[in-house]
Amino acid sequence: MEILMSTINQTIAGYMWPLFRISSMLMVMAIFGANTTPARVRLLLSVAITIAIAPILPPMPNTELFSLPAVFITAQQILIGVAMGFVSLMLMNTFVLTGQIIGMQTSLGFASMVDPGSGQQVPAVGNFFLILSTFIFLAVDGHLLMLKMLIASFETIPVSENGINIANYRAMAYWGSYMFGAALTMSISAILALLLINLSFGVMTRAAPQLNIFSIGFPITMLSGLLILWLTLTPIMAHFGEVWNSAQGLMCDMLELTCKVPPSTMSGGR
Repeated sequence: MEILMSTINQTIAGYMWPLFRISSMLMVMAIFGANTTPARVRLLLSVAITIAIAPILPPMPNTELFSLPAVFITAQQILIGVAMGFVSLMLMNTFVLTGQIIGMQTSLGFASMVDPGSGQQVPAVGNFFLILSTFIFLAVDGHLLMLKMLIASFETIPVSENGINIANYRAMAYWGSYMFGAALTMSISAILALLLINLSFGVMTRAAPQLNIFSIGFPITMLSGLLILWLTLTPIMAHFGEVWNSAQGLMCDMLELTCKVPPSTMSGGR
């Protein structure tokens, strides 16, 4: 029995290019792309998903694997996966920024610890918000939804030399401003509360200059910060739902999917 070389190339391409797109997303996205997840686990998971979905994917382009067009196709698949994973990273960093802003305003930013995901020193409050948002992300099956969207993208953005539109890359960059805006929105109540407390200390200093404002102001500010932090956790689900819907809208626009979530309203005025 003779097997044509073109048949072998087509079979390898049917698994290779989907593997590049899926593994690129898993290597970058939140939780799975963290330093705490071994690279071997991510690779095995990518291979298992590719083997499971390869039979239902559209036909791959009839391109020689060892050629320049094949390199461009591979680069496009990697860019698509990295873009999807990067959106999930920005989603998580929204809550990290929220915790850092609240921690700096409430004098709780002095306590810092190593972020297990990035290996960098971050305030403990920011790491707390990161862990909380990670649990919520897993609870709402965000990782499964992203994987479902990536698999559906093989229909809307077939494997070829064409990838995500340049305008959608620009929208992803603009979504970074939404990330900072959402973090400020979630922490604005804590900022205003601490501002009122500091103003009250200023009035006390003017009314009674003999009071040592530093000895009594610092512990009161920290205790008030803990109370404000506790009150900030009440609407965290509503904030996460709004930011997650915006991130879903961005991913749907990038992958040219028809989603039921509203599109991002703060991703650069699109």
